[in-house]
Amino acid sequence: MNRKTIRTIIFLAVFSLIGIIATQIFWVKNAYNLQEKQFSDRVHIALTNVTHKLLNINKDESVLVNPVKQVSSNYYTVMINDTVNPYLLETLLRNEFLQRSINIDFEYVIYDCFTDSIVFGDYISLGETDKDQLQSKSYNMKWDRDGHYFGIFFPSKESYILSKMGIWIFSSSIILLIMIFFAYTINVILKQKRLSEIKNDFINNITHEFKTPISTISLSADVLLQSSIINEPLRLSNYANIIKEENNRLKNQVDKVLQLATLDKDKLKLENEKIDLHKLITNSVKSFGLIMKEKGGEIESNLNADNFTFFGDKIHITNTLHNLIDNAIKYSAENPKVTIETHDHNNFIEISVTDNGIGVPKESQKHIFDKFYRTPTGNVHDIKGFGLGLNYVKTIVEAYLGSVKLISKENEGSTFVIKLPLNN
Repeated sequence: MNRKTIRTIIFLAVFSLIGIIATQIFWVKNAYNLQEKQFSDRVHIALTNVTHKLLNINKDESVLVNPVKQVSSNYYTVMINDTVNPYLLETLLRNEFLQRSINIDFEYVIYDCFTDSIVFGDYISLGETDKDQLQSKSYNMKWDRDGHYFGIFFPSKESYILSKMGIWIFSSSIILLIMIFFAYTINVILKQKRLSEIKNDFINNITHEFKTPISTISLSADVLLQSSIINEPLRLSNYANIIKEENNRLKNQVDKVLQLATLDKDKLKLENEKIDLHKLITNSVKSFGLIMKEKGGEIESNLNADNFTFFGDKIHITNTLHNLIDNAIKYSAENPKVTIETHDHNNFIEISVTDNGIGVPKESQKHIFDKFYRTPTGNVHDIKGFGLGLNYVKTIVEAYLGSVKLISKENEGSTFVIKLPLNN
C-alpha cells in the first residue's frame, strides 16, 4: 500500500468520522432542548395547578393571568394573592411534581410583601453556593408590594435532564469508543508503514554492505585460481591477505547485526568493574587517530568532570563511546572536527560528543534511537551502517539508569549527550 493510498484512506475516514460526530452533536443538542422544553412545560403546568389549589384553599375567586414566570433556566416565580403556609406550599409542590413525573430536588422561597422579607420553606441537597444563588435571585427581583410571590429553584436540573437522555449518552459513548479505536488504528497503520520503510532501507543498506566484501573476495579468488599465481608468492600472499581481511570484515558485520538485532536491555548481562572514564575516553580518541588523520580531521577532548569513576561493563561502555565517535566521523563530510567533553551534573557525569557534520533533520530526531532506523537517503549508500549503533547506545545507557539525548540542527552538526549515574 503506497503513501498516497494511505493518505486517501485516512482522509476519507476522518471526513466520515467528523460527519458522524457533527450529526451526533446536532441530534444530542436537539434532544437536550426537547427534554428541557418538556421539563419547563411540566413545571409551568405543575406551578399553575399549585396556584389554583392555593386560591381554592383560601376561597379566593379571583383569576390570576399567567402567574408563573421563568426567571432563568432553573428558577421560577409564581404570583399569589395572599400569604401561604410554607409547609402547605411544600406539600402541594411535592404532590404536583410527583404527578407530573418531576422527580428532582428543589428549593422554594416565599416572599412576604408585608414584612419585605423572604421566608424559606425547605431545601433538599443544596450546597451553600446554590443557596446563595437562590437568595440572590430572589432579592434581586422587582417585587410588587401589592402581591405575594414564591420561587422554585432546581439546582440539579442539568443532570436531571441528562439522566433522561440515556440512549443519547449511550450512543455518544459508542462514538467516543469508535474515535479511540480509529485513532489507535491510524497509529498502527502509520507505525507499520514506517517500519516497512525502515525495513526496506535496512535491507538496501545491508545488501550494499555485504556486496562489497563478497565482490572483493570473489575477484581475489579468481586471481588465486590462475595457474601463474604460484610463481608470484608475494602477489599470492597479498591476495590471500585481502581475502582474509574481507572475510573478517564480513564476519564482523554479521556478528554486529546478530548481536545488536537481538539486544534486549532486560536480558543484558553486564559486568561491573571500576572504570576511569577519562582514561577510557583518551584511549578511544587514540583508537580513531589514524582514521582522523586520513580524513584530515581532529578530535579534541575537554575532560572537565571532577568525578569520573564509574562502575560498569568496560566493554559495553567502550563500545558506546566508539559508536558515538564513529557516527560523528561518518556524518562529517570533510575535515571532521569532533569534540568530547565531560562535566559534573549532580550525581551524574555528563559526556557529550559534538561534530561539525551534516546534522539530523528535525523530523528524524525522534526516531534516531530506534532500532534499524537511519535518516532516509533514498538509494544512496555513501554512509555505511545498519541503523543499530545509536539503539545500542541508548540500550546500554538506560541499562545503567542513565539517559541519552540529541541536540542537532541540519547542516550545523550534532551533539549527543549521555548522562551516567556515578553511584550506580
